[in-house]
Amino acid sequence: MPVEMIVTPESFPIAGSFTISRGSKTEAKVVTVRLTDGVHVGQGECVPYARYGETVESVVEVLRSLVQEVRQGLDRAGLQTRLKPGAARNALDCAFHDLEAKRAGMPVWQLLKLPEPKPLSVTYTLSLGTPDSMKAAAEKEAHRPLLKVKLGGEGDVERIQAVRSGAPRSAIIVDANEGWTLDQYKALAPVFLDLGVQLVEQPFPAGADDALLGVDRVLPVCADESCHDTASLAALKSKYDAVNIKLDKTGGLTEALAMRDAAVEAGFEIMVGCMVGTSLAMAPAFLIGQGAVFVDLDGPLLLARDREPAIAYDGAIMPVPPRALWG
Repeated sequence: MPVEMIVTPESFPIAGSFTISRGSKTEAKVVTVRLTDGVHVGQGECVPYARYGETVESVVEVLRSLVQEVRQGLDRAGLQTRLKPGAARNALDCAFHDLEAKRAGMPVWQLLKLPEPKPLSVTYTLSLGTPDSMKAAAEKEAHRPLLKVKLGGEGDVERIQAVRSGAPRSAIIVDANEGWTLDQYKALAPVFLDLGVQLVEQPFPAGADDALLGVDRVLPVCADESCHDTASLAALKSKYDAVNIKLDKTGGLTEALAMRDAAVEAGFEIMVGCMVGTSLAMAPAFLIGQGAVFVDLDGPLLLARDREPAIAYDGAIMPVPPRALWG
């Protein structure tokens, strides 16, 4: 029987709001793909990101344009060249993986001949705010071993001082979201090191990160917006110490696995990250998190409502996702 594809835009409320330097949002807008052969159902989720020229509407349009091709036999292998890396390919790629696993009666990791996955310790993200509000948020999450802090440029030292005061025992990584200059990095790096910060994500705009060439990176730097798929790795050498692999950037688990292997071979440390999405988006990324130095898969922890079944996070521990959800 032909495989039928259903594409659905969905929205999940965020607990409060989530703020980065580019703005705030109160809901996670996602696109869900479901594939069925009449017996088995596979599903995947993506989070379109305006930073990369994506909207929910544009991603839905791209995916719905493939309904007939999927019915006629487009598969996961063919998808890798049919669509470019990005959110649309991610949702369909992950749905293909799930369908293949359901058909085979075995988990995705086994089907792909990967080591059996183990529970992961994940970050918890504090959104951008005033020092006082970020201190209060840090106090609430001070039991977590690793906090990720969104920054915005001016006032960042005060923000990190506030977070450190609120969570004195937690390790900290920071995400500048392309908001710093080279002078800011040079000034902030030693101060942040003294405050226990271990890493900064994407301090400079992706198009201006040549500024990192020749810089003494006393505070390690991770590529995010500069890092998309395997092909992007070559341009990151000598600029970055780590890469943030997100399935919505790589265009799915297939490319993410290849990118992780290539990044390790090239000497990069690995972070696995996410957009603010549901447990369905985190489940395939869980496989990339195996062996990663930093696992930033806390999207569902920021939501007021998740899918059912959901990943049953236990504090900072992310267990193996339920196969009824994905994989």
